[in-house]
Amino acid sequence: WSAQRMPLVEDRVRNRLGQLSRRLGDADWLDGAFSAGDLMMVSVLLRLKASGMLDDYPNLSAYVARGEARPAYKRAFDAQLAVNTGKQPTG
Repeated sequence: WSAQRMPLVEDRVRNRLGQLSRRLGDADWLDGAFSAGDLMMVSVLLRLKASGMLDDYPNLSAYVARGEARPAYKRAFDAQLAVNTGKQPTG
């Protein structure tokens, strides 16, 4: 059943990515300055990175790269990784 369902799921995801891409446009962040919303959205979009779906949306790929490069993102990611692994953050 999943083989039949996946095209529909992928179509819906691409539809939402298109909406997000249009909303972001040429801006660096979703609401002007970097915010918790960007932190959360970058985390969501990272899950799609390996699928190649983001390749069709250059502005979203660049958005994810900007988010990952921010020190605040790195700190938050390290802190969450520590929770998941039981290891202390490195930074």
